[in-house]
Order: sequence, then C-alpha cells, then structure tokens
Amino acid sequence: MGTAPLARASLEALLVAPGLKVAAVVTQPDRPKGRDLKLQASAVKEAALRFELPVWQPEEARHPAFLQQLRDVEPDLIVVAAYGQILPPAILELPRLGCLNVHTSLLPKYRGAAPIQWAILDGEAETGVTIMKMDAGLDTGPILAQRATRIDESDDAATLHDRLASLGAELLTTTIAAWDAGQIQPQPQNSALATHARKITKEDGKLDWTLPARTLWNKVRGLTPWPGTYTSLRGQTLKVWRAMPDPKAGTAGEILAAEKDVLLVGCGEGSLRLGEVQLQGGRRLRAQEFLAGHRLQPGEKLGA
Repeated sequence: MGTAPLARASLEALLVAPGLKVAAVVTQPDRPKGRDLKLQASAVKEAALRFELPVWQPEEARHPAFLQQLRDVEPDLIVVAAYGQILPPAILELPRLGCLNVHTSLLPKYRGAAPIQWAILDGEAETGVTIMKMDAGLDTGPILAQRATRIDESDDAATLHDRLASLGAELLTTTIAAWDAGQIQPQPQNSALATHARKITKEDGKLDWTLPARTLWNKVRGLTPWPGTYTSLRGQTLKVWRAMPDPKAGTAGEILAAEKDVLLVGCGEGSLRLGEVQLQGGRRLRAQEFLAGHRLQPGEKLGA
C-alpha cells in the first residue's frame, strides 16, 4: 500500500526479493494535477502497471467492499509506505504477520507527515529509516529495524528522499525475511522522546531574514523542491533554490554584496549567499547569471 514516489522503491524491491509474491498493489485514486487538471496516476500505480500487477484504488481504506477484497486475498503481510490514509483496525489485524510501515525517520523522532523535511529544517546531522509494525496510533508501533544515514551539507529534501527511499527498500526486504522467521523481537517506542513532523505548507517557504543564516540555509535545503523558499525583490517574488551561510554580518534582509557571482543578504545572525534564484515569471538562474541581467545595489532590501 503506497502512493508517493517514496513507496515505489519499496514496491520494486519486493518484486525481486526471493520468496515474496506481491498479490496486489493499493494506492490512492488518480487525482487531478497540473494546469489542465488532468487525472494523474500515482507513482506507485505507474510502477505496478509496468509489472502488470493488480491495482486497487479505494477512495477510503475502510470501505466494506475494499475490506472484503483484502480478506479474499488472505495476505500474510501488508507493507505500507507513504500511502496517505489511516488504516482501520480491520486492516491492521488482518495479515498473519501484521502491517509493516516504512517510515523515513529514526522513530520515535519525527512521527508524522514530513519527517524528511523536518530533519533538515531542524539541522539534524543524521536521520534514517524505520521498519515499524503498525498499530492504531500515528507512527507509534513497535520498531522492527532501523538504519541511519548522515545528512550532508549538500543534501536537500529531494536528495535525502531518494537516499532514504533506497535505504528503506533494502531494509524492508531483509526485515521481512527475519520477521517471518521469528528472528526479530519488536521494540516499543519511547514516546517521551517523540517529536512530530507536521505537514509542510506553502507558507512555510517564506524567508524571515531576521532569523540566523544557518536556520534559513536549512529552510532552503529542507523545502527544496517543494514548496520552495521565497522572498520579495522590488515587489516581485524571488524564489531561492540554493544558498550557503556566510559569517559576514549585516542588516537583516539587506543586500550586502551583488557583483560577479556573489549575492549576499544579511540575516539576523550572519548572512546568506544566494547561489541559485528565480524571479517571478523567469527561469532558475545561478547567481552570476541573475546578476548579469539584474543590477542590484548594496543596501537594497529583500522581503520588504
């Protein structure tokens, strides 16, 4: 059961794992997307159709007709990865081996919808994946396996997503084999250490120049590619796609330097060197390209 691109890696790993058979794939219904609002299949559905697997798309996982479909298959195990719906007890209790979830954090930290983004936003040095036996709570079930990975300075939410997707898929298949063989003792989570990774909104992308440069740097990394970070320049929206912190001090939001390939903006602490930007209605440009076409002066303000 999965919908988002993260889940595709787990599905593909299950298909080549020895001794496993995928009876069906469950994903969210096709949703309208893009400017023309055409119905678009999920990443998981597209992968499932390539492998000619049965695809089920219930509007609600608790619908009686869907529950009967699951009962008819008599699954030994249900794997869940970025599915997008809360599963009722009738599903959680159905398989002999339970429902296993691939979660992209080292639980109990970052329970919730956006663990990858929040790990970067909070400046974590590492994160990882957890294989958890699901219960009725939100990411509260006992842990079967975990694997950590470092968050590099070059990482953004996209690169970390792809690495965790691969890591989770690999850990999933080895965990299933050990779980089926009775070699794993589930470990309860310590809820006292839990943190919540709430859903990201477009408003989260606004840059507040009174914050420290490292905080804004983490925001740029954590919110790329979606929803992206932004400020305003001369009354137009300016998206910031790449940036690095700089120790130079200056007034928050003030352009400190704008020449050659250096576009430096003051922050509440230090400054932020903008490496790649996109002005409203334009295309993404490296700082050098942007400055070649836009004469900016030190002392101008962003975000005013």
